[in-house]
Amino acid sequence: MAETGASPLPRTPQAHSPLVRAEQFVWLTARVLEQRLFAYHFLHGAADPVETALDAYRNEDGGYGHALAPDLRGPVSQPLHIAHALRVLDAVGRCGGQRVERVCRYLTAASTPDGALPAIRPSRRGYPVAPFVPVVDDPPAELLATGPVVGLLHRNEVWHAWLFRATDFCWQAVTTLETSHPYEVEAAVAFLDSAPDRPRAQAAADRLGRLVRERRLAVLDPDRLDAYPVAPGYAPGEHHFPHDFARTPDSLARAWFTDEEMARSLDFLAAEQREDGGWPVRRRQWAPVPTLETRPMVTIEALRTLRAYGRFVG
Repeated sequence: MAETGASPLPRTPQAHSPLVRAEQFVWLTARVLEQRLFAYHFLHGAADPVETALDAYRNEDGGYGHALAPDLRGPVSQPLHIAHALRVLDAVGRCGGQRVERVCRYLTAASTPDGALPAIRPSRRGYPVAPFVPVVDDPPAELLATGPVVGLLHRNEVWHAWLFRATDFCWQAVTTLETSHPYEVEAAVAFLDSAPDRPRAQAAADRLGRLVRERRLAVLDPDRLDAYPVAPGYAPGEHHFPHDFARTPDSLARAWFTDEEMARSLDFLAAEQREDGGWPVRRRQWAPVPTLETRPMVTIEALRTLRAYGRFVG
């Protein structure tokens, strides 16, 4: 472990704690990037190795490819890879400077005529891709791709010409959102949590929270999963829970749920840890390698969410 620049977790009577079990899972299965991220978040690792690992996925056009998001295989840059890259940079405090200038140049080139991002550009063709990811000739702009990117850039006080129209697109998409697809709501929350106009963001979040509850998009009682519908096109059991929308207590989505509902959600999340130390991939699985590469990412996210709510210290 000395090679990571991180201190090992103390081997005490807690040696079989959820965190230590997850650590062993990460060393056994994760890509270098997720190993470095785990070390950063939980082993006092440095940010530089995370950024170096991320650079392996960066292309000359300023975008990212090479299956950074595991469901999109192949080398070409795609907007969904950019969202993942920005989440990594934000997590380690490196979402700024020349690296983000390069990203914004790619975003400008990749945008649709209305200034926002499609989920997948047609250059995807010829490479393996998850069957639930559509590849079309003239893809429309989507909140799913644009919301998290715009939110992360605002969160890090990045200002670039691309942001103006993309922000307008997000406001329009969020305020008119009438959906049965939880991932769109997650993208809306990612935008609203960092949108500069806080009163407007609060009002939009209040409306979305009512929609989530009315349409039963969040499982409020994990003991009664059958009572909650799964969105069309999702895998059996691909439910969403309060912690999926409110990943930290300061998210606007936290107000959508009572303390009891959030506690049940976090109990369910903690109990999902498998015998091998990792958390499962709940969405549709289409090939072994993407699932294997996704599980450490899901595991790190689960641990970060549990820690944010004070479920453990690490």
